[in-house]
Amino acid sequence: MNMPDKAAIEGAREMLMRILALILVLLGQPAVVLAQEIISARYGGPTRAYDHGILGDKVEYTKLILRVGPERRRVVIDVGEGHVFEDLEPLLADLNGDGRPEVITVRTNMQRGASLAIYGVEGLITQTPPIGARYRWLAPVGVGDFDGDGRVEIAYIETPHLGKVLKIFGYFNRQLVLSAELGGLSNHRIGEDFISGGVRNCGQGDEIITADASWQRVMLTRVRGGRLSSVPIGVTSQPRAFERAMNCQ
Repeated sequence: MNMPDKAAIEGAREMLMRILALILVLLGQPAVVLAQEIISARYGGPTRAYDHGILGDKVEYTKLILRVGPERRRVVIDVGEGHVFEDLEPLLADLNGDGRPEVITVRTNMQRGASLAIYGVEGLITQTPPIGARYRWLAPVGVGDFDGDGRVEIAYIETPHLGKVLKIFGYFNRQLVLSAELGGLSNHRIGEDFISGGVRNCGQGDEIITADASWQRVMLTRVRGGRLSSVPIGVTSQPRAFERAMNCQ
C-alpha cells in the first residue's frame, strides 16, 4: 500500500483549513479574527539564569508558547534578553472586550525585578514598570470585574513577602492603568509552588481572597466606590481555609 507523500498531506491540510475558514465566514465569524485567537498558552525554555527561586526551585522560563486559531498553530515568543518569565502559568483573559483573550504573565527583568506583562499573538503589548530591584517579585491574584463597570481588571500582590500591596490594573488602549491599591495583604510565602486565594464570585460580584500581612487571617477584599476595603473571613490555620473561602463557604 502506497503511503501519501508529505506534499499531499500538506495540500490536504491546507484545503481543510480553507473549508473551515469558509464555514466560519458563513456562520458570521470572520476567519481572520478566529485565525488570530489564542487558544492556549504555556511557558517553555527552562533556564537557571535567574536564581531567585521564589516559587520553590530556581527554574524560570524564556519562552511563551501559544496555540493560535482553529488549526492550533504553534507560536513561540521569546521573553527577551535579560528577562525571564517568573510565574506558575500564563493566564488567558479577554481584557479589551473583543471576544479574544490576551495573555497575562509575570515578566521579570533580572536586574530591576518583576512586571505584569500582557502579550498577544504578535508579542509583548504592554507591561507595568519593573518593581525596581533584583529579586523583587509580584504574585498574580486573578482577573475580574471588581468595580462592576463591565470591564475586567487584573489584580496582583506586589512583593507579597515584603511590601504586601494589592494592586488592581485596568487595560485601556493597550496600556495598563493602576485603578486601586491597598497594603497589608499577601498571597504567597517564600518557597511555595502555588499562590493562595484568588478571585471568587459568590453572587455579589467579583471579590479577592488573600491572606493578611501576618498570614493569620483569610481576607476578603472588594472594590466599592473606587476604593478597596478588606474584612477577615477566616483564619489561615483552619484546614482548607483558602479553598473554603474560594468556594463561598
